[in-house]
Amino acid sequence: MDTMSRVFAALADPTRLDMVTRLAGGDATVNQLAEPYRMSLQAIYKHLRVLEDAGLVTRPAGPQPRAVHLETEAFDRMQAWIEIYRRRAEERYARLDDVLKRMRNEESMEEER
Repeated sequence: MDTMSRVFAALADPTRLDMVTRLAGGDATVNQLAEPYRMSLQAIYKHLRVLEDAGLVTRPAGPQPRAVHLETEAFDRMQAWIEIYRRRAEERYARLDDVLKRMRNEESMEEER
C-alpha cells in the first residue's frame, strides 16, 4: 500500500481521526489519548500503530509515559497530493466552460440567421 493510501485508510477510522484531531492541540500520552474511549489500552496501541505506520504520529523511544506527537509533515504531503487533483479538476472545468461558451455562441449565431 502506498503512503497516501495508508494515510487515508488510517484517517478513515473515527477513533483514529479523533485521536489526530486531539493531537492537533498538542502532544499527549497514550493514557491521555485513551481516556475518552471505551476500549482496552491494547486496542489504543493498535490504533496508534496504524497512525505511526501511516506517518501521522510518532512516539519517541524511552521509558513510559512517552508523548505521542502529531507529524505535520504528513499533512503537508496530503495537502500537496490533494492540490494536484484539485488543479486537474479545475482545468477540466475550465475546458468544459470553454466548450459550453462556444456552444452558446454557435447557438446565438444560428438564431440570428
